[in-house]
Amino acid sequence: MDHSFASAWDDGVMLASRRSWWRIAADIEDQSARPVAPTRRGSSSRTAREAPVLEATGPGQVWSWDITDLRTPWRGVAFKAYSIIDIFSRKLVGCRVEEREVDDLAVEMFEDAFGQHGIPDAVHADSGPAMRSGVLKDLLHNLGVAQTHNRPRVSNDNPFSESEFRTMKYRPNYPGVFATIDEARAYVDWYVPWYNQNHKHSGIALFSPDEVHDGTWRHAWARREQTQQAYYEKHPERFRRQPRTPAPSEVVGINLPKAEEPQTELERLHAA
Repeated sequence: MDHSFASAWDDGVMLASRRSWWRIAADIEDQSARPVAPTRRGSSSRTAREAPVLEATGPGQVWSWDITDLRTPWRGVAFKAYSIIDIFSRKLVGCRVEEREVDDLAVEMFEDAFGQHGIPDAVHADSGPAMRSGVLKDLLHNLGVAQTHNRPRVSNDNPFSESEFRTMKYRPNYPGVFATIDEARAYVDWYVPWYNQNHKHSGIALFSPDEVHDGTWRHAWARREQTQQAYYEKHPERFRRQPRTPAPSEVVGINLPKAEEPQTELERLHAA
């Protein structure tokens, strides 16, 4: 629904508010059906680990990566989708599908990503074996890249990668089950360009990751602002106050103290 709303807005068409679009969609059968995300249960008496704190004020500074299972028809067998995301722009800068988790394959993915997108300041991941592998640690250390990991049993230490995997698996055309690794790779080969170029991401004000990564979102924002204000002037009775066109945040991070959050890009644009 966000994709349809934002696409129409980018084309200069505003029929109703985003909330109204979702309210109408809620009355359409099966629009709200989504798979249930698994949760971990249990407790531990281990000493709490210090929370990782990461901050990015632009693309190319902080990456997050993870591996998710792609189901197969066979019990206990799953293909592994590796991915690296730039947390500022949400752009996928590295991705591959393999039959298993292998340290050297993760290193190859990072080397390819470094060659295409440069070297970030930090890389964040969960605490899985592949994420803590010695070969990857050596690669990042030799390049001067800081490395952080999730705390055990803390669900919000790696929100960017987890959100991206949810987006991939909630697509209407997601097969759910892949009979061969070629099928899994074909889907991911389609998904990555769609996600980067066309996905209207709610975490970056319904712009695409590519637009935020290269800064072209500002041109799209200006068009949206013009459309929004024209709609407001035509239908002021539909608003409690003059609307403001959302923009991506100037600072993105993991576990950032709220008291230190600076002026948003939206506030800066409206003040200009």
